[in-house]
Amino acid sequence: MNGVVKVTNDKPNVMRFSRKIGRMGNSLGVSLPKRLAEKLNVTQGDELEFIENDRGEVVLKKARQGQLPENVRPEVLEAFFDVFEEDEGILEDLRDR
Repeated sequence: MNGVVKVTNDKPNVMRFSRKIGRMGNSLGVSLPKRLAEKLNVTQGDELEFIENDRGEVVLKKARQGQLPENVRPEVLEAFFDVFEEDEGILEDLRDR
């Protein structure tokens, strides 16, 4: 996914990045400008957290990463979470029985 990055410095110590949203399979996605990825210290496979504050602004930050046991590959754990999200309704129904 490629797009134009607009970077403006309209206030001291404030950096604005602008990206277009694109299609990624059946979902929507946005790529991070390199400078922002470096600032957040994120690489492919890291998880980002989106937090809405009381002013309606969304704050983006790197989610805390726990250490996986040596015998667990990250892609296996990611596949587990994908299945869990897809079947969340079924699991909630089982929990409520």
